[in-house]
Amino acid sequence: MIFNGISAFPITPMSDERVDVTAYSQVLGRLIDAQVDSICALGSTGLYPYLNAQEKHHAISTAVEMAGDIPVLVGIGSLRLRDVLANAEQAEQLGAKGLLLAPISYQRLFDEEVYELYRRVSESVSVPVCVYDNPAATHFTFSDQLHAEIAKLKMVQSIKFPGMQFDEQGQRRVQQLKKLVPDNVTIGVSGDAFAANGIQSGCDVWYSVLAGLFPRTAQHLFEQAKLCPPEQAKQLSQKYDQLWQLFSDNLGGMRVMASAAELLGYAESPCLPAPLTGLNSESKLVVQKLISELELA
Repeated sequence: MIFNGISAFPITPMSDERVDVTAYSQVLGRLIDAQVDSICALGSTGLYPYLNAQEKHHAISTAVEMAGDIPVLVGIGSLRLRDVLANAEQAEQLGAKGLLLAPISYQRLFDEEVYELYRRVSESVSVPVCVYDNPAATHFTFSDQLHAEIAKLKMVQSIKFPGMQFDEQGQRRVQQLKKLVPDNVTIGVSGDAFAANGIQSGCDVWYSVLAGLFPRTAQHLFEQAKLCPPEQAKQLSQKYDQLWQLFSDNLGGMRVMASAAELLGYAESPCLPAPLTGLNSESKLVVQKLISELELA
């Protein structure tokens, strides 16, 4: 099963508006050395909506060639179904073992349109698909019933939940959804601040921004969350609250991880495509301090 354990979401470093393959290879090397369970090239952290076909080719081929036995997932979202299918074809031809699909749209989508998107993709591909539920980016909210219907499609094998509090209601939602979807469909937590509680609530996989640069730290959190009692797991996650707050303040971890890669010398500054920027100087100092204090690895 490809959708289990820790799936690391690395940045795609840019230089002079091109994919910096050397920097990307250094970032990927950290994930491969740690033997993460999968690598998602071109997740949201990997900037897939910002890259053209040639840039995606560079990123996917580099990840697949380096990953060896570690399966590579590829984000294929786009505004038009035509382009989603083209992205899926490219990813499969380059050796991707799984696809990550968010229902991206400028105009807000109806449930029927989202279902049709996944149906058409499921009928067209030969590798499994993860449903990317990310309302902050897509402005589309999946109901559990829609998830259940999409999960019946033959190639759909995972659901990537958005970052959410896994309180009693959240825990019930995970368990309810597990009853609604086929047994071969895993439930994944994203939003790193909620990972420990999500894992304890029954999520099978952590789709992790943190693991995209600091895989061993993420592996430690993941293993402890599976083994510790709830209060201890909560305290362990709270140790990283300042980092999680940076993620929240910057609308996700992409800018934080890009700046961390620059600070560590894995990527040149700036490594994000314009108009995106990294963190301001004050926040970069906080990241530098946290890397040391938290012994991020």
